[in-house]
Amino acid sequence: MIWILHFLFSPLPTPALIGLITLGVIIFLWVITRPKTISPPIDLNNQSIGIQGGARRSTFLPENKLLAYYYEDAKTMYEAFQRGLHVSGKGNEPKLLPLFLQVSDRAEYLGSGLLFKGCKPSPDQFIGIFAQNRPEWIISEYACYTYSMVAVPLYDTLGPDAIVFIINKADISMVICDKPEKAQVLLEKCEQGKIPGLKTIILMDLFDDELKDKGAKEGVEILSLQEAEVCEPLTYSLSGDCSGKGNPKGAMLTHENVVANAAAFLKSTETTFDCKTSDISVSYLPLAHMFERVVQTIMYSSGARVGFFQGDIRLLTDDMKTLKPTMFPTVPRLLNRIYDKIQSGAQNPLKRVLLNFALARKLDEVKKGILRNDSIWDKMIFKKVQETMGGQVRIMVTAAAPISPSVLTLLRGALGCQIFEAYGQTECAAGCTFTVPGDCTSGHVGAPLPCNILKLEDVADMNYFSSNNEGEVCIKGPNVFKGYLKDPEKTAEAIDTDGWLHTGDIGKWMPNGTLKIIDRKKNIFKLAQGEYIAPEKIENVYIRSAPVAQVFVHGESLKSSLVGVVVPDPEVLPKFAAKLGIKGSSEEIYKNSVLKKAILEDMVKVGRDAGLKSFEQVKDIYIHPEMFTIEQGLLTPTLKAKRAELSKYFQTQIEALYANMQE
Repeated sequence: MIWILHFLFSPLPTPALIGLITLGVIIFLWVITRPKTISPPIDLNNQSIGIQGGARRSTFLPENKLLAYYYEDAKTMYEAFQRGLHVSGKGNEPKLLPLFLQVSDRAEYLGSGLLFKGCKPSPDQFIGIFAQNRPEWIISEYACYTYSMVAVPLYDTLGPDAIVFIINKADISMVICDKPEKAQVLLEKCEQGKIPGLKTIILMDLFDDELKDKGAKEGVEILSLQEAEVCEPLTYSLSGDCSGKGNPKGAMLTHENVVANAAAFLKSTETTFDCKTSDISVSYLPLAHMFERVVQTIMYSSGARVGFFQGDIRLLTDDMKTLKPTMFPTVPRLLNRIYDKIQSGAQNPLKRVLLNFALARKLDEVKKGILRNDSIWDKMIFKKVQETMGGQVRIMVTAAAPISPSVLTLLRGALGCQIFEAYGQTECAAGCTFTVPGDCTSGHVGAPLPCNILKLEDVADMNYFSSNNEGEVCIKGPNVFKGYLKDPEKTAEAIDTDGWLHTGDIGKWMPNGTLKIIDRKKNIFKLAQGEYIAPEKIENVYIRSAPVAQVFVHGESLKSSLVGVVVPDPEVLPKFAAKLGIKGSSEEIYKNSVLKKAILEDMVKVGRDAGLKSFEQVKDIYIHPEMFTIEQGLLTPTLKAKRAELSKYFQTQIEALYANMQE
């Protein structure tokens, strides 16, 4: 006992004292600088709760009451923006206040101008917006919301005939355009007598007197946006009742639909992602697509910022370096390109070993709930790819199409930020499921959002039964749309008498309560031998083949085999061809039969490893040298394949493939 007291109270030698102090400093620095882990807000083994009727709801809800809004003072799109205006004045970003005020004032002035030109402050008044993403798009949209009118987005890529259909279906008399070329397209349709109801076109960009005179001949008034903005606002109701989502089916979405979806995201991420006034999102996904509209509602209601890309997707990297976004909504095709860039960066065995080792270390951290971009591996290996995205991204959300689990897993490690996967469709205001913060697994689309419940319904002819936790995904909640404009027949097909929205997607409940999309009810067809084919499922498998950038799988009911159109990855192809000993010009390489055979063999191998049945494998392919693009009309604005258009575009090549095959 005495020697213990002697040890405790005797003065320590100087070296020992310095050593203890040094050790204490090291421990202190480690404690304050060690990476923080993300604590899942719910039990990851029980991410949804079964309720009466076989449906499931989010565990974020304390009871069965679905979430309709997140902020008490933001229950409509107009109120959400006004809340952002109020919050931005209180936050740490005072420079935001003039921007919010400017947009709010201009929206009110433009709304007054629309009324001055004869529009009614009513949910029955539809205003077309025919423009690419830009600030004036938002001003036009909120001008409608300010005076209870409905914004009807017109896709740039829908084509003139589809736009004519929308304008006539919604009785649109006024369209706001960004460029004179689009006004010219509308005036040509007026000349042909196809849109007799169009009376006014408002242009964001400058235009000449010739266009104005041409409009006058057709009885269409051409105005600049500045001319349309009346500087003395008229007094009408300052909240809208409905916002229409413009597409050929005319899905009618209310403010509640969009606000509920935004609220569900905020609720799901409130413990890990607190949207601040300093946050920035980059707007490049089409504003006519509900995914982007919900993202912007989230940002505005929180007083955060949105930066717009230059209008050219090829310059998106430059835009991101300039804007330095913290929030990045994206689609799988773009993430696939990032994935390919990371993989192609390891061009020799040493770099490949370093990449794999760094990824292994990073993924170990991801599994522990650690997401960061300041580790030694980030600085050595991943800094370059992170900087191409601005270097500040802390949250990404991918939606619109399935993403490969391998791609999602790798990017979570390489980018060092939270990457969530969402699933939904326009008719439920964008999303109905969302992956949970802290869940590093992949291969599923998460649990139901707090704004809706989900159930699976039997699809007997495809052998999917709810008793096996499989079936068509059906949605009910405040985010579900009201129906298709003036189309009760299609509305009845989409929403049943009990209020369930039928998605056409086949899902499966996983043991942990998450949903996995396993098939598609709508885009299926039979081969001659009677086998059902889901081409999108097959394409999502083949896209994992290294030399494949894009693929389109085609089949016919009178044929017993599938064929495909493949666009090789331009970054992978040179090395792939060199390994095969193929030389020559790009045109010669694309036409080389050895290359075609090698790509087909790799696809079949990937398909076999993924469990595709023999009749689900393509038997022959055509190598196409150019990417499928939106401009060609082969992809939707969310980069999904337009199957009918692709079939027509490659009809000659498809017929040749079948002619050369021995059925």
